[in-house]
Amino acid sequence: MSVTETSQSIEEQFQNNAGIEVDSDEVEQRVSTLVHEYMVPEDEARRSVVTHLLDEHDIERDAFYAQSGSGNDLVACGDIDKPELWIDVRAEVVQLWEPKSDSIAQVGLLADESGTVKFVSWATSDLPELEEGETYALENVVTDEYDGRYSVKLNKTTEIEHLDEEIDTDNDDYGSESVTSEGALVAIRPGSGLIKRCTRDDCTRVLNDGRCSEHGEVEGEFDMRIKGVLDDGQEAEPVIFDLEATEDITGWSLEKATDAAMDVLDTSVVADEFRSMLVGRYYEIEGPEIGEYHLVNECEEIGEDVAFEADAAHMLNEHFGAEMA
Repeated sequence: MSVTETSQSIEEQFQNNAGIEVDSDEVEQRVSTLVHEYMVPEDEARRSVVTHLLDEHDIERDAFYAQSGSGNDLVACGDIDKPELWIDVRAEVVQLWEPKSDSIAQVGLLADESGTVKFVSWATSDLPELEEGETYALENVVTDEYDGRYSVKLNKTTEIEHLDEEIDTDNDDYGSESVTSEGALVAIRPGSGLIKRCTRDDCTRVLNDGRCSEHGEVEGEFDMRIKGVLDDGQEAEPVIFDLEATEDITGWSLEKATDAAMDVLDTSVVADEFRSMLVGRYYEIEGPEIGEYHLVNECEEIGEDVAFEADAAHMLNEHFGAEMA
C-alpha cells in the first residue's frame, strides 16, 4: 500500500468510525515523514498517525475501534506478531492466573491449534468471566507486546461468545518449555539498560523521549532490561533479560542503575556499563523462545573471553548493534 493509499484509508476510517473529516494534507504529510524520513514501516506509521488524530480530536479509543465490528481479521494465537492491532480470536482458555492488580479482572492463557497467547481482561471493562477449559470467540481484542511476549487485551468493546466445541491445542505445556543455549554475548542492543515504561491504563510500553506510542507524553516509571545477541559461532539469536535476569547477570539493582543515571543526568550510562562488563563473555542461558526472542529466566557464565578477543567482541557489538537496532 502506498503512502497516499494509507492516508486515504486513515481518512475513511475517521469518517466511518467517528463521523469527522481530518485534514488530508496533514495526514499524508505525517505518514510520508514517518515512512520516508524515519524509515518507519507503513503499518506502524499508520498506527502512529491514528493515535495522534485520536488525541487531537479527543476521541475515545475503545469506541473508535469498536466501530470496526466484524471487519477485524480472525488471527490464530500463534500468528500474533505485532502490537496495537484490533483482531478477533477463537481459542480455548487453558490457564487462569491470579491477577496481581485490582485493575485486572482476569489474566490467563489462550490456546488454539497454532499456539498460545496471554490474555488480560480489565476490571473496568465489566466483561463476563471466562472459564478454564472452555472455548470462546473473542471479537475486538487488541494485541500488545512486552519484551518479546505478545498478548491480547480484552476491553469494554470486546464481544464474547461461548462456543460448544473443542480445540485441539496439541500443546501440553502451552508454550512454556524452557530451552537452553550457550554462546558469547556479542552485542547489547539499543533499548537496553535503564528504560521507562508507560503506566497509563496499565500500559507497559517503553517510552521514547518521554512519549508512549499509545498515550502520548507521560511520566512513566523506571524499569531495567537487556536486549542482546548471543552467538554460538554458527548462529546469532536475539535474547531478552527482564528486570530480574538483568539484576542477576549484572549485579546491579534497579536502584543502583537509577542512581548512576541521576548522577550524570543520562540514562545511557547504564547500558554503557552493561556493555563494558558483559560483551565478549560466554554464557549459558535458559528460558522459553517466544517469537524471535529467547527470553532469559536463568543465566550462568561459563567462561570469560573464550570465544572472542576484546577487539573482535567490540567489532561484533558495533555490527550487531547497528544491524538489529
